[in-house]
Amino acid sequence: MLHTVRTTSPEEAATFIHQGEVVAFPTETVYGLGADVFNAAAIQRIFEAKGRPADNPLIVHLATLDQIADVAETVTPAAAALIQHFFPGPLTVILPKCPDVSDRATGGLNTVGVRMPDHPLAQAFLEACGCPVAAPSANRSGRPSPTSWEAVHADLNGRIACILQGDRTPAGLESTVVDCKQSVPLLLRAGVISLETLQSVWPDIEVAAPNDPRAHRSPGTRYRHYAPRARVQLVASPDEATPHPEAAYIGRDVPSSGGFGKILRCETVDRYAHELFAFFRDCDAAHLRIIYCQTVSATGLGRALMDRLQRAAASHT
Repeated sequence: MLHTVRTTSPEEAATFIHQGEVVAFPTETVYGLGADVFNAAAIQRIFEAKGRPADNPLIVHLATLDQIADVAETVTPAAAALIQHFFPGPLTVILPKCPDVSDRATGGLNTVGVRMPDHPLAQAFLEACGCPVAAPSANRSGRPSPTSWEAVHADLNGRIACILQGDRTPAGLESTVVDCKQSVPLLLRAGVISLETLQSVWPDIEVAAPNDPRAHRSPGTRYRHYAPRARVQLVASPDEATPHPEAAYIGRDVPSSGGFGKILRCETVDRYAHELFAFFRDCDAAHLRIIYCQTVSATGLGRALMDRLQRAAASHT
C-alpha cells in the first residue's frame, strides 16, 4: 500500500508526475487522476488504482493550446472552432492521436480526447507538470465521480501517490465530449457544456445513438458508471417515491410526506447537477438502500444530468 501524500501545493504535486506516479487533482468538473501521457508505466498505475477496464480511454489534460500538437496529429475545422470558443473549459475534443501517445492512455484507439481545464489550481498543476496529463475521474471504477478531495481519499487512499487538495468542484458533472475526427462532429457524452451551446458555434453537431460504436471513443459511455451502492430509482414526481428510513430522495420538488432517511431539494438543474454525486456518496455513507431521483427535461444541462441518472439506475437492473 502506498503512502498517499495530501498537499495544497501544485508544484509539490507535480513532482510526483515527474517521478512517474499518479496524482489526483481538482478541475472545474470533477477531480481527475493524472499521469504523464507519455509514460506507459505511469498510465498503467491509473488503471490499477481505479480498477478500470483497459479499453476505457482517458482524457488528456493540457496546460496550453500548443500541447495539442504533442498528442494529436491534426485539428479539424470543427475542432478548431470549438477549441477557440470553449478552451479552457469543460469540453473534451476527440482527435486523431499522435504515435507518441501511449496506446494504454487511449484504450487502444487511434484517437485521443483533449481538454484544457478552466480551474486555477488545475492550471497551476498542469503548468508545473510540463507535459500533457492523461486523467480519468479520481474514483474507483464504477463509483460516483468525486467532487471533493475527501471523496478521492475515501476511494483511493493508499492506492495513489498524491492528492492535490482543492475546494469542492464547481460543476459537479464531467466534461462534454465531442468527436471531431470526422467531418460532422458527434456528441459522444453530454456534459457541462450543453448541446445547444455547442450548436451555437458549430450547428452541424450530431448526437451519437446509444449503440453507435464510435461512442467508445469517450469514457463514461459503457461499463458501470456513476453509481452508488444504493439502488437508484427514477421518478417523475416526488410522490412516486416511497418514504422509508433507508430511502433517500433528490430532485427539484419536495415530497409531500416525510419519512426519508435523506432529502435534498435542488432549486435549479445546475444545483441538482452540482449536488448529485456528493449526495450519492452521502447516502452510501449513511447505509441507505434506495435513492429516488426526480427526472428533469433532457435539454441544456438536463441532458447530461439525465444521462448520469439513467446510467446510475441501469447499473442496478
